[in-house]
Amino acid sequence: MSRARTALLGALALIAAGSGAAAAVPADVDAVAAVPCTVDYKVQNQWDTGFTAAVTVTNNGAAKSSWAVKWSYAGNQKVTSGWNAKISQSGTAVTAANESYNGTLGTGSSTSFGFNASYSGTNALPTAFTLDGVTCNVDDGSGGGGGTDPDPSGKVDNPYAGAKVYVNPEWSAKAAAETGGSRISNQPTGVWLDRIAAINGSSTSMGLRAHLDAALAQKGSGEEVVQLVVYDLPGRDCAALASNGELGPTEIDKYKTQFIDPIAAILSDSKYAALRIVTTIEIDSLPNLVTNTGSRATATPACDTMLANGNYVKGVGYALAKLGAIPNVYNYIDAGHHGWLGWDDNFGPSATLFKQAATSEGATVGDVHGFITNTANYSALKENNFTINDSVNGTSVRQSKWVDWNRYVDELSYAQAFRNQLVSVGFDSGIGMLIDTSRNGWGGTARPTGPGATTSVDTYVDGGRYDRRIHMGNWCNQSGAGLGERPQSAPATGIDAYVWMKPPGESDGSSSAIANDEGKGFDRMCDPTYTGNARNGNSLSGALANAPLSGHWFSAQFQELMKNAYPAL
Repeated sequence: MSRARTALLGALALIAAGSGAAAAVPADVDAVAAVPCTVDYKVQNQWDTGFTAAVTVTNNGAAKSSWAVKWSYAGNQKVTSGWNAKISQSGTAVTAANESYNGTLGTGSSTSFGFNASYSGTNALPTAFTLDGVTCNVDDGSGGGGGTDPDPSGKVDNPYAGAKVYVNPEWSAKAAAETGGSRISNQPTGVWLDRIAAINGSSTSMGLRAHLDAALAQKGSGEEVVQLVVYDLPGRDCAALASNGELGPTEIDKYKTQFIDPIAAILSDSKYAALRIVTTIEIDSLPNLVTNTGSRATATPACDTMLANGNYVKGVGYALAKLGAIPNVYNYIDAGHHGWLGWDDNFGPSATLFKQAATSEGATVGDVHGFITNTANYSALKENNFTINDSVNGTSVRQSKWVDWNRYVDELSYAQAFRNQLVSVGFDSGIGMLIDTSRNGWGGTARPTGPGATTSVDTYVDGGRYDRRIHMGNWCNQSGAGLGERPQSAPATGIDAYVWMKPPGESDGSSSAIANDEGKGFDRMCDPTYTGNARNGNSLSGALANAPLSGHWFSAQFQELMKNAYPAL
């Protein structure tokens, strides 16, 4: 990540943090008291007439229920759009005030927002910031005005910065046909290449070239991101029958020659060189090798087989090498979610396994632009009513039944921490994270407005958590789920974008067995009457009834997601 450096008013020195952002460090124990706030202003991407910036403010003073950050420009910069803050401008003076959902800013807490702006001439960095009228810090200007530092391959730092993102016309038409669906039918979603036949398409579905051609048509004169999910490993999804794939556990050569090679050939076509192509590499694969193998209670014979034959690692490595060699392709490896890999015995080993895959079959860490979390899952982006450091009557939140000794309570904290872990095992310090927010809003009437009762640690956590699942191991067509944050670039430190990689309204799996020619089995986790297994604490599945096969349109789910959207539609 390209980062503009900041300097605090005589009190703080800067070091490069593991997250890749500039980090403020007290010069002495009492220094923090002298600096009531810090602001990190980063230009994520810059072009001839505009730029994208991300701002993180940390409050070192008394807790706030609302906030406003102000600064002025020395040039003719004009904010044109923003996210996670209400941004207004009068002349050169800019004010960014909280939205209704992020006004709370506790002592030591941070919040982030971003915006796009136009300019001409020189894009000088702001020289002063205030939080609610109090001076925070002064930029020392050494960031040189921001912009992105291209890597040797010519790739930009953040492919989403300053770019539109492809709206899949097939998904858009289905969404628009739903009552109220036109409110979101123009949102960008991922295109899933989940079987060999999806590459060429059919008379009823667009193939890869058709999608790329449509993206060129949408692109115009600006930048355009196309999001692809590459998802057809041998023995795919060894722990979830609903998303089993077409290739058997040993068919690694078929995966390479009939799936990855044809995709790479199309993406290499010079016709598509102007597109920024983001690939999500093989969701739900590598994490299974850590959590669902060996002597663990969650182990399955199928996952043991894939660990033993190495074909998940080989397949991911081959995909990274072939696709990463294409100058305009940006590979993001699936990294599970906090309710999967957030425990100590999963967190470190997963990063190590990802490094193994990223250096196999000719791949290098340079073929990995970043990682994506929460793909097709429901983990809340940010739990505001409790933190991992809270305790109730002397009992840590980690001991609650919901958290169950996890180190993370939400997806944003997990993604940022896991990014640091990945860098520590050898991935490039510039990697960015994506978070799938397509179904993790958890709004509607069931959304808590504050912490739970302090009767016990369980009442405290359960009463305040936004994620209303019965168990965080539940993953199929969850009742009560809602659309989450809308897709946006650079929303927080270390995060390249919030994305809707899983198209809302596409089923996770069928509620009962349905004969099909897509290789998809029936998983009881999609049956609302199922009472569970070791992976969900032997709880009810929480799934919606009458669901179709995975990937097929599920109108009831789509309506549920709109009804419970947060932010609301």
